[in-house]
Amino acid sequence: MSDVVENTKEQQLLELKDAASKRLAYRNEQDTKRKALKHARFEEMREATPESGAEVELPRKRFYRQRAHSNPFSDHKLDYPKTPEDMNWKKLYPGFYDEKTGKMTQNVEIADIGCGFGGLMVDLAPHFPESNILGMEIRVQVTQYVEDRITALRRKHAEDACNFQNIAVLRGNAMKFLPNFFQKAQLKKMFFCFPDPHFKQRKHKARIITNTLLSEYAYVLREGGIVYTITDVFDLHQWMAKHLEEHPLFERLDKAWEEQDECVKIMYNATEEGQKVDRNQGSKFIACFRRIPNPEL
Repeated sequence: MSDVVENTKEQQLLELKDAASKRLAYRNEQDTKRKALKHARFEEMREATPESGAEVELPRKRFYRQRAHSNPFSDHKLDYPKTPEDMNWKKLYPGFYDEKTGKMTQNVEIADIGCGFGGLMVDLAPHFPESNILGMEIRVQVTQYVEDRITALRRKHAEDACNFQNIAVLRGNAMKFLPNFFQKAQLKKMFFCFPDPHFKQRKHKARIITNTLLSEYAYVLREGGIVYTITDVFDLHQWMAKHLEEHPLFERLDKAWEEQDECVKIMYNATEEGQKVDRNQGSKFIACFRRIPNPEL
């Protein structure tokens, strides 16, 4: 009996090692493609498009294993610009860089904070062709998955009206470095979709919506801009709504506004986390807020 158990354990160990080896080989292959194509312009993407009949393969999520959440207070050794003027957007949106003027032809105006696997950005892309959309994600392999997904979509749709050149992802910590990336009043929409609930009270300081952080969001959001929040945790929904309602630079939008807003409809169904909630027959709680003008002094 003990020999059978031992053989079973050895077999399981070999299977785990084999799976890990396959994941590593797959990610190395994707890394090579990513380095070659993620900074490619429209013309280069067309040249890289497969011949007729050949399919562009989207990355497979199972090869990008990662914990569900990451500690925002840890030292993640992130790269970030000293100021927004130092940010090189050309690397992320090469199709919108004018070589003659040395400037971007359109800017980042929409941010998905904690973008996860990028579903929201992909669905928003065709609706906002004149705005660049940025996903910020702190987890390494999830960021790599989204990079590979965007690269594959750009290749697959190089000849289409929506070629996904207006979406990009970077690994960053929005709780620490958001003003390093964005100018004052640069953004018109910010999304916070299914953020880490940090259930324990001592962990509430790590939530993505706090009084201090809201002041930073108000700084990078233009007047009339919208903050979108969605979660399947009612306590977190109440927390986010309460803090936004108490902040002097935000006002809540009513249900009638939410029902007519196209982004709310997209947000409700686009994210992978939201789709998991649907599969589990859970509930989703939405709250949207408008950035109001600064009070007169």
